[in-house]
Amino acid sequence: MAILAMAGSMPLLAQPAEHHGGEANLILPDLNSATFLGGIGGRTLLMGGLVVCAFGLLFGLLFYTKLKNMPVHKSMLEVSELIYETCKTYLTTQGKFLMILECFIGVIILFYFGYLQAMPLYKVIIILLFSLVGIAGSYGVAAFGIRVNTFANSRTSFASLRGKPFPCYDIPLQAGMSIGMMLISVELLLMLFILLFVPGELAGSCFIGFAIGESLGAAALRVAGGIFTKIADIGADLMKIVFKIKEDDVRNPGVIADCTGDNAGDSVGPSADGFETYGVTGVALISFILLGINEKVAGPTYATIQVQLLVWIFVMRVMMMIASGVSYFINHGIAKARYENVDKMNYETPLTTLVWLTSILSIVLTYIVSYMMVPELKGDTSLWWKLATVISCGTLAGALIPEFVKVFTSTESRHVREVVISSKEGGASLNILSGLIAGNFSAYWLGFAMLGLMGIAYGVSLLGLASLMMAPAVFALGLVAFGFLGMGPVTIAVDSYGPVTDNAQSVYELSMIESIPGIEKEIEKDFGFKPNFEVAKDNLEENDGAGNTFKATAKPVLIGTAVVGATTMIFSIIVALTNGLDPSLVGNLSILHTPFFFGLIAGGAVIYWFTGASCQAVSTGAYRAVEFIKDNIKLESTEKASVEDSKKVVEICTKYAQKGMFNIFLVVFFSTLAFAFIEEYFFIGYLISIAIFGLYQAIFMANAGGAWDNAKKIVETEMKAKGTDLHAACVVGDTVGDPFKDTSSVALNPIIKFTTLFGLLAVELAVSMRKSDPSSPLSHILAVIFFLISTVFVYRSFYGMRIEGK
Repeated sequence: MAILAMAGSMPLLAQPAEHHGGEANLILPDLNSATFLGGIGGRTLLMGGLVVCAFGLLFGLLFYTKLKNMPVHKSMLEVSELIYETCKTYLTTQGKFLMILECFIGVIILFYFGYLQAMPLYKVIIILLFSLVGIAGSYGVAAFGIRVNTFANSRTSFASLRGKPFPCYDIPLQAGMSIGMMLISVELLLMLFILLFVPGELAGSCFIGFAIGESLGAAALRVAGGIFTKIADIGADLMKIVFKIKEDDVRNPGVIADCTGDNAGDSVGPSADGFETYGVTGVALISFILLGINEKVAGPTYATIQVQLLVWIFVMRVMMMIASGVSYFINHGIAKARYENVDKMNYETPLTTLVWLTSILSIVLTYIVSYMMVPELKGDTSLWWKLATVISCGTLAGALIPEFVKVFTSTESRHVREVVISSKEGGASLNILSGLIAGNFSAYWLGFAMLGLMGIAYGVSLLGLASLMMAPAVFALGLVAFGFLGMGPVTIAVDSYGPVTDNAQSVYELSMIESIPGIEKEIEKDFGFKPNFEVAKDNLEENDGAGNTFKATAKPVLIGTAVVGATTMIFSIIVALTNGLDPSLVGNLSILHTPFFFGLIAGGAVIYWFTGASCQAVSTGAYRAVEFIKDNIKLESTEKASVEDSKKVVEICTKYAQKGMFNIFLVVFFSTLAFAFIEEYFFIGYLISIAIFGLYQAIFMANAGGAWDNAKKIVETEMKAKGTDLHAACVVGDTVGDPFKDTSSVALNPIIKFTTLFGLLAVELAVSMRKSDPSSPLSHILAVIFFLISTVFVYRSFYGMRIEGK
């Protein structure tokens, strides 16, 4: 009713501003109009970036080949290949689903560019093509990640039989670096291609189409993957309580689905998410540079300044990719020297060293390269170190935020220990309460950590950047987001570490390698060492705790990047809507302008609906999975669960993942259209609200889930208390945390960015319609229609997904 009332009253509240086009209509300047490093043209310099990207691709492929050729026993290889086949089936199904979702976006692109903007057909086709390229990029890196991880899981499992912890650490990290380097190289290659080879008048539209495509791909793969993995995980975990069976019991048909889910949720999702985050942050900065730096502010040399900053940010990205590769090899050498021959190691230590080493090296190189690239801007010779400082705030955040996350999620954390202690007397009830407490505390500390670093960037932005651009503080925040993912390959690598360590345990159990007759002699003969089964199991389980921690550390980095990057993109929308920050129109961005305030309220409502809807899909799917497993598990046998039963669980997970994702996508799609058509300042309030509500909801849920997960790990590895009441209480807490940390929280990141990017077109579309006939109520009629459609799917996301008896 509120929306209906808003739509009816909106013409009285505000009239649309005259509009001159937004990000999609931006034109790139000639990159050779500025020179660097003693006379090299910007375009020529960035061509060298293509060479670095080629080396990055080679790095990823060499590690891929190395992992594939590592020794592995056939019993373990069979399991990992079965996991890969189920992953491949899932990914193929998701690919078809993505094409259906693209049709919705394609209609808007065709209508906006082809009809309202009256672009020639060939230009509209190019924009559509780049949206497909964006989807293909997200999908492609996800597929690569699955293949690498399913090589690495069985190789890690087999290497553990040597009885040394170092290979258990080294192999998953190699897999992560392969994915990280491939992902960043492909993303940078595609963006450089648009920058260097697409005509300037089309580049802005292509960047927006590309960003929308990769956001759509990431959102779908992240949400559906998160639902899938937690259905499978809960289904497998609850059997430990119901039937008192061990982790990864071969008789449990949910275990293969759980392994598939580890890849679908913890590999596919983060890979697509990281790819999209890296790209969207770049698009946001490009949009700002072309909109915020103009002749009115920067004077007649504004085009040269635009080129200087565009080339500078891409050179920074190339430099940080090199820094990540160099840091990995240095860290590998140090870790090998320290741990190769030891019998025990703290798996978190070398991973932490890698993150900090990369951060420090990137920061040092940021200052050096900035001085070389932009020694002066508009006659000011001090801006280079100010820009470098702002980026370094983000790069530092990429290392500092994981340290804050570990305070709440590591196996050494006092908060995690509190979860375990409270469970001893209070069972699952106090376990859950303690996890909620950890999540809430983490949101406070991480919020202020981000605020502090952004505050430093804001302070630096006041030292002269205003002579170059409008709203320099917003540009500074965009650079902080840019710095967050500066060391992208390493951030992705430590995140991808977790699914390999998790799968490695399962592969070990499912291979039943200990029960194979004559296996010790066979391994000694064929591979040259005597296996140590007990030590292998302990090492794999301890390493999984480190994997859990570092999966948790990457989540706030990605959500922080989404929020700060979205802020930059929102500013670009504001510039377009207010005709270059016209003071008479900027006043509408205030709670004194009622529609803006209403938008803030709407954003909070949508965030809480989203977390509920995604958890509902997990809850219903897990119920059906548990129901099937209980009916079909054969506890009287010692044989493995049949492949057919395992595939049936995978089918259940896929069904509810897609059903849940479809409802969620349509609510987000039609809500974005509805709120954009109501009124542009309502929509700005909505975008700001989902970013801020989403930030704290995601941090809270991710870290609460991480605390529950590692509390269970302490009970299993340190206390050796599997099968006890304490363990059962911690398993219950972990199953609550599963959709918290791996479904709802992580999916908020691409949802926020997709809404913002799609909103660019939606609000342009709405404003264009109102501008063509200011007295027509059509846009508000459409707003009501779109909103009513969205509420249908909000209803379906719960009432159509309820758990009902047979």
